[in-house]
Amino acid sequence: MPLGPAMRLDLEKLALEYIVPCLHDLGFCYLDNFLGEVVGDCVLERVKQLHGGGQLQDGRLAGPRAGVSKRHLRGDQIAWLGGTEEGCEAISFLLSLLDRLVLCCGSRLGKYYVKERSKAMVACYPGNGTGYVRHVDNPNGDGRCITCIYYLNKNWDSKLHGGVLRIFPEGKSYIADVEPIFDRLLFFWSDRRNPHEVQPSYATRYAMTVWYFDAEERAEAKKKFRNLTGKKEATLNED
Repeated sequence: MPLGPAMRLDLEKLALEYIVPCLHDLGFCYLDNFLGEVVGDCVLERVKQLHGGGQLQDGRLAGPRAGVSKRHLRGDQIAWLGGTEEGCEAISFLLSLLDRLVLCCGSRLGKYYVKERSKAMVACYPGNGTGYVRHVDNPNGDGRCITCIYYLNKNWDSKLHGGVLRIFPEGKSYIADVEPIFDRLLFFWSDRRNPHEVQPSYATRYAMTVWYFDAEERAEAKKKFRNLTGKKEATLNED
């Protein structure tokens, strides 16, 4: 596969000189032209196949309303992928790059020690004016510490299509608007430091999200889940 900018760069240098400082200073950062046109197209085509094949289901709310579909609050359709499924080679390649980037951040992520992540959540907003109201990914200590979103939308015009991810950094006097343009990769802290929303989308909007877990917080969350349910294996929601 032709190498995009991310593969030509020193991933460790990118992690330590850009991602880590931005996360600590701003709480978020993004990289454009991450995979390059050819590889990015392969990811996009697979996502389109999943959508066209009816394999995406309504996104559900976590927390007190877990398992409940509320289209006026969250309007995306989703599917979970491990990257080993048939036809998902490009997605697997993307995930391996993300893992390497986060691994390169190492001990410089403050209190966090990352050694696992969620599956990839493929999401589509169908373009009917739905979005996702302001929320926090991890408000209750489920282990998620870094949210990573890869966008797949070509020729996206936010003035026309909407769909901006708006972040409300805690304690800051500004907001951050991130357009969901093709081959853009976004990182931000998953906890209460970064409430965010997906503004209404008026064109089909694709993204893929993974969450990286802090080992200690994740283990504690699984322990609490087991104590509450009596189940031996914890199956906490990843979205």
